[in-house]
Amino acid sequence: MPFRKLHPHLLENLERLEIETPTPFQKSSIPVIKSGINVFAFAKQGSGKTTTLVLTTLQKLKCEAIGDAPRAVVMVENKEKVLELYQTFIEYTKYSSLRVYASYEQLHIDVQKSEIYLGIDILITTPKTLHNLFLTNGVSISELKIISVDDAEFLSNKKEATGLIAMAASIKKSQFVIYAEKAHPQLKRLENHFMEHSRTVTA
Repeated sequence: MPFRKLHPHLLENLERLEIETPTPFQKSSIPVIKSGINVFAFAKQGSGKTTTLVLTTLQKLKCEAIGDAPRAVVMVENKEKVLELYQTFIEYTKYSSLRVYASYEQLHIDVQKSEIYLGIDILITTPKTLHNLFLTNGVSISELKIISVDDAEFLSNKKEATGLIAMAASIKKSQFVIYAEKAHPQLKRLENHFMEHSRTVTA
């Protein structure tokens, strides 16, 4: 069964990339994430988690640029993961108006603030960098619609999780989606903070 009920731009990209059939994980997770609730998405490597993240993020933003403040944030562990995911997003957004920005600790905070100020739709960053941007008024969180964490095992580090929890406390209306290979006690503890009423999808 092919991908269904996705934005035409995404369907065109999937065809261009010769991705015809969703994985079992994608079949079960994409409809749940599209519903707008908070989701824990657990599946083994190679199940299509990152592609799911990209598709559902772009679907949420209707594949078009709006305003100046980011409407989607994707958090990963480090600079290498930021740049890797940035390239994946560019592959899916190159024929759209969406603006994707890669943000990481090694890039001077003032450079990031000035570039973000010009207007972005999707911010790919780390919890620590996002927290620093927030504390220095370098990024607006008022328009956020979806926040995802890819390969979230790194949140088992209490310091990383604490930074994310502190940020989430200031975010009022956004959907949160946490992707990982399997459940971890530190991840499940997020239910006490910003993942209440969440659904869990496994594959």
